[in-house]
Amino acid sequence: MSLVSTDRSVRALLKQGIEQLRTANVPSYTLAAEILLLHVTSQDRTWLYSHPEEILSAPVAEAYFALLARRASGVPTQHLTGKQEFWGLEFEVTPEVLIPRPETEHLIEVALDRLAVREIRAGRQLRLNGENVTLVDIGTGSGCIAITLAKELSASTVYATDISKPALEVARRNAARNGFADRIQFLESNLLEAFSSVTPDSTLSFDLIISNPPYVSLRDTDSLPIEVREHEPRIALFGGEEGYELYGALIPQAAQHLKPGGLLILELGYNSLPAVEPLLDRPDWAGVSVTKDLAGIPRVISAERLPSRDHR
Repeated sequence: MSLVSTDRSVRALLKQGIEQLRTANVPSYTLAAEILLLHVTSQDRTWLYSHPEEILSAPVAEAYFALLARRASGVPTQHLTGKQEFWGLEFEVTPEVLIPRPETEHLIEVALDRLAVREIRAGRQLRLNGENVTLVDIGTGSGCIAITLAKELSASTVYATDISKPALEVARRNAARNGFADRIQFLESNLLEAFSSVTPDSTLSFDLIISNPPYVSLRDTDSLPIEVREHEPRIALFGGEEGYELYGALIPQAAQHLKPGGLLILELGYNSLPAVEPLLDRPDWAGVSVTKDLAGIPRVISAERLPSRDHR
């Protein structure tokens, strides 16, 4: 029997979709039902609510209910539509990359703020276009951080790394679809290893190293929502048994690759601050700052690289 109601009006189908996802305990079920209906109709939200009596074709209604069934089974909405917005840009999303999340935008905010402060402190005219700034996004995934910074810092030099080849392919496509394909160099690399021997006598150094690293504890696997646990890439989620192990590798590497006065900006996992903050309590670092998200959870930690003792 077909799941499609005899009433195929926009209002009726949306009502059915909301009820189906609510019954399945889907988070934000109203929004998910709306997004999926917009997706199958190729319309926007204004159209959705200004044409409640419009009758949709049977194939469109069937396609809608097929997506609702998949969403009810746990498939993320972003995997069904193939896209997610971040910082006002649209990004392709596949099961090979972490879905961009709103809280990660705090990384961008902190990066732009700290770069501006650095310019003011140095007595330079504040032209935050990224001139003379070289930056790298570690574990780029969809490329959302690197691409957003390429947009905001139009004169910067941008690198992005990931250990996953399929993720890099998605990131490259996202750079192209947003018009930044020629601005970002994507490299397959475990953290910063690709930059360890750029030339025989030197390593590439950066003004900004930024990352949203894997930080979920393997012990928390069973407590994750099904959308995350079964549909997002484990390599982008799990940082180890405790969850914060990658910070212990990334922070010392960042100290080797940042210029004096360069900035390190990292997203924090839930409850990871007590383990991560002491890693920056070393002579290499100063100006350690923690930024909370809108829920009051420590979300971003940032620090400035001090000159090495050999060059003081």
